[in-house]
Amino acid sequence: MRLAFVTHEPLYPPTGGGSAELGYLVTEATRRAHETHVIGPKVEHHAAVEKKFGVRLHPFLGWEMGRYTKWRNFKYLLYPFWIERILCRLHKTLQFDALISQHAISAVAVGRAKRRIGIPIIMNFLDHLTGFMETWPFWRMPPPLLSLLKRYELSMPRRFSADGVLTVSDVLAELLAANGYRADRMCTIHYGYDSRFFPIDAEAVARRASLPPTVVMHGSLDHHHLGRIAIDAMAVVAAARPDVVFKFIGHRTAPLEKFHNMARKRGLDHLIRVTGFVPYQDLARELSGATVGWIPYEESSGVHCAFVAKVVEYLGVGLPVASTPLQSIKRYFANEPLVRFSRFDGFDLGKCILSWLAEPAENRNRLAPAASERVRRELDWSVISRRALDFIENTVRLATATRSATNSK
Repeated sequence: MRLAFVTHEPLYPPTGGGSAELGYLVTEATRRAHETHVIGPKVEHHAAVEKKFGVRLHPFLGWEMGRYTKWRNFKYLLYPFWIERILCRLHKTLQFDALISQHAISAVAVGRAKRRIGIPIIMNFLDHLTGFMETWPFWRMPPPLLSLLKRYELSMPRRFSADGVLTVSDVLAELLAANGYRADRMCTIHYGYDSRFFPIDAEAVARRASLPPTVVMHGSLDHHHLGRIAIDAMAVVAAARPDVVFKFIGHRTAPLEKFHNMARKRGLDHLIRVTGFVPYQDLARELSGATVGWIPYEESSGVHCAFVAKVVEYLGVGLPVASTPLQSIKRYFANEPLVRFSRFDGFDLGKCILSWLAEPAENRNRLAPAASERVRRELDWSVISRRALDFIENTVRLATATRSATNSK
């Protein structure tokens, strides 16, 4: 098959989210001998990236894209309309067998392109994008506009007659079904990690008891990560255990700076350590020296639909997890003893963190190997990519056969 993957983030190096997953999907596609194309923002070292993944890149050159670019949200709104034109132009010469979108932004482009060129499309929803905006201040996202955007996003599979949909969680699949899309055309693949970069190290696990107690979080460090719940939880922990530090691994984002200011006003800023950006392949080293990984997300439909990579990576290195009760994560890890859930309340999350800090080290260490093995077995990118490509292939074959039968009549 000749497959075109469409993304709004550069393929390589991955910056998180869809770009992290996409590299593994296209690797599996080329392994299966599919001619694989990637339409998305330009990458550095174009030829080297094409060779590394065995794909053909078609770069978007209109403006700079990426999750840390200026005017990001405005650019995201315009991006699908430019990509639609590029897809239609490329299809005239390449004759793609299917278009596969990564995220809702690219789903708009492939949906609109299908109306013009009529080929099968598969939408890969890695999150409920507009659902995260529920935690934004009203002046940044007025509620009437947010309601309109949420309805549009959740209606896209039905609106554009998507031939198949991949989702990151059962919770998101249920929302899409509630908005009129057929459940039997969806496949939940969750969100994975590369177990090669997150091996469990028995010596590192045993060494944690002798290290300063550290609560860690890594990733994009966005608005919904660092709100009232996070600062209240930090205060609760600091009051009971003033020796605990909170380490943040990632770019010094505006939300992180705002959180730092909140901590300063409450006399907690001395507890914060910021490493700055750490490459994906080096994250395990930073995580392994921590005591607890935390997920202090504010409640929204977006976080309930998310299958948070942080949890998977914490468990990969055998790190205990304290999290607010995100529906998709709580459902999947309901019986995982190395994950504990609080309410959506900073005081309760703080108590959850303290419960892990009070747990004897030998108890925490005993739970680590089984948790690490579980995510390696179930959520390694190789497992998820095979599941996704099986679904893509079957969907394209069925759609093509159905179209041929219809045309013959």
